[in-house]
Amino acid sequence: MAVYTDVDDDALAQFLTEYNLGEVLSMKGIAEGVENSNFLLETTRGRFILTLFEKRVAEADLPFFIGLMDHLALAGLSCPTPIHGIDGRALRRLAGRPAVIVSFLTGMSPRRPTVKQCASVGTALAGLHEAGRGFALTRENALSLAGWRRLVADCVTRADSVRDGLGRTIADELAFLESHWPADLPRGVIHADLFTDNVFCIGDDVSGIIDFYFACNDFYAYDLAICLNAWCFEPDGAFNATKAMALSRGYTAARPLSVAEAAAVPVLARGAALRFLLTRLYDWLNQVPGALVRPKDPIEYLNKLRFHAQASGPETYGITSA
Repeated sequence: MAVYTDVDDDALAQFLTEYNLGEVLSMKGIAEGVENSNFLLETTRGRFILTLFEKRVAEADLPFFIGLMDHLALAGLSCPTPIHGIDGRALRRLAGRPAVIVSFLTGMSPRRPTVKQCASVGTALAGLHEAGRGFALTRENALSLAGWRRLVADCVTRADSVRDGLGRTIADELAFLESHWPADLPRGVIHADLFTDNVFCIGDDVSGIIDFYFACNDFYAYDLAICLNAWCFEPDGAFNATKAMALSRGYTAARPLSVAEAAAVPVLARGAALRFLLTRLYDWLNQVPGALVRPKDPIEYLNKLRFHAQASGPETYGITSA
């Protein structure tokens, strides 16, 4: 989440005439994240999140994201529910951007996840994968191998301005992944961005999952690998094997991994690390002047990538095959 586009009071008031949400009490920009412009909207009918979609999100993909949230909520997953206007539409435009209002979820994102929270998010991720079955629309992962090639091409010549030798490192890693990426694993709807700031907890239990604007169809085990990257490293960069085991066991208790999926986890974890290294690097090199946003350090994911490259097997992550 972030704020790139301002919304003036008159435009907001006109926009809300298309809903049945009462009168505006307040609206506050949300600074976390890097992708879209987000606001906490409070009206006489309750609290909501207003999102304006910025340039990285393709407008043609928005029916997938909005339809997916509707589908997941109906399947019982605790996630934002799109608010449909008086005309029945959830997607419209505001301040020259595609825009949607979704329901507000309670809970807090963990700043430093506990072992029990890691177990709970593993279970919740498996629940998301199950809830996504039967969703009629599909969307290929724009940030898989082909997307990484484009990002490397955009960033490689300037990468060494961030860290000496980084350009060569990412080019070599892309070449490795292109020759080792699995081709035939169980797949379906994945979240693809399940970081701690996209999960709400009450105590040790997950109370909701948010921000589905990278969701797509890809390997389920790749989504697990993203979570291992996001949840199981400490602030000093150390890998926490206890948290990884808890997250993996929380997931596999609900959805066991096949032998092929388990064996692929180290490579999938490397791919997930490269994906976030590249998108962070791109944002670092292409900061938007005046945006209320905090670019994230790409080197964090360079260090994670190096860890995964040395992993001895799926057991490193507390994973055993079915």
